[in-house]
Amino acid sequence: MENNHNFKLIEGRFNSTEAGKILFALLNSKINYHNLQAFSIRERNSGDVSHLNKRVEALKAVCEDLREVLEYADKNNMELKIDSVINIEMIQKT
Repeated sequence: MENNHNFKLIEGRFNSTEAGKILFALLNSKINYHNLQAFSIRERNSGDVSHLNKRVEALKAVCEDLREVLEYADKNNMELKIDSVINIEMIQKT
């Protein structure tokens, strides 16, 4: 099996409402994932969650930036062309 894989998740033109639904669903899913990971670690008293908390804050900042982009596009009667590719590289565990 190859070590590198690319998956196209989003491709197309969207109005601001459609784009917001798609992108916020992805962002909120990532935020929830990190919050659940942090909760699990805290419940087990098994480690530092500061890196997870920082990631959640970074994703929340992305949400705010995205909100501004969507508002601008909406006010200016613009569509958003979105192309999102996930690149996965399989590497040996260390």
